[in-house]
Amino acid sequence: MDRVQSLVKGLEVIRAFDAEHPRQTLSDVARRTGLTRASARRFLLTLAELGYVSADGRQFALTPRVLELGYAYLSSLSLPEVAGPHLKALVERVHQSASVSVLDGPDVVYVARVPTSRIMTVAITIGTRLPAYATSMGRVLLAAQPDPQRRALLAERPPEPLTDRTLTDLATLAVELDTVRDAGYCVVDEELELGLRSLAVPVRDGSGAVVAAANVSSRAGSVDLVRDVLPALRACAAGIEGDLRLGGGIDLSAG
Repeated sequence: MDRVQSLVKGLEVIRAFDAEHPRQTLSDVARRTGLTRASARRFLLTLAELGYVSADGRQFALTPRVLELGYAYLSSLSLPEVAGPHLKALVERVHQSASVSVLDGPDVVYVARVPTSRIMTVAITIGTRLPAYATSMGRVLLAAQPDPQRRALLAERPPEPLTDRTLTDLATLAVELDTVRDAGYCVVDEELELGLRSLAVPVRDGSGAVVAAANVSSRAGSVDLVRDVLPALRACAAGIEGDLRLGGGIDLSAG
């Protein structure tokens, strides 16, 4: 096997530092990696020379330069690849289906999804398009648009009653979108499909612009989305945003 053992050991030294062990002595690193003190010292000094480790007396710590190691990977990812792990962790926490979508004209397009059980009559897959006005993610994305653009998008696809609860009056919908923008989240209750309730929050890029939305959907009445799910959903969005900031030029497409 073509394995560079010194590279393996060098990475083990980097991984020896974590939230519980941010600063360590030479003996600490040797113990946590299984290296001899002499070997651990050589790796630490090499990493310090390269700028990945700092030394303060007997204590060693990683420097922010180690973020470069992950930046190259993150900058090559698309939004679905970035969002996927965060959605999976969210679903494991709240036990409800979760998705990320982007705005494409008057529609939302699903670019990442982790389902639990199927709760809609329409199967949601990557690439599924739904009218923005009747979805929680769509309203979050519409709410982030300047008023003229928002009006143009709603005129492009005038709201229709998908259920007897769908908001179709443009004035009422405008007020709702302003409320969503101010609150930073949106709940849509059986407006897209009877029996379906969803909660969405914005996902922002490094400049603060809303580039996507993340949501959790559930059967109506099965869970209090705002009380029980909103904090976890916001944490998920923050995790995606953090990776977007590190990635810089991440592709905000489905592919």
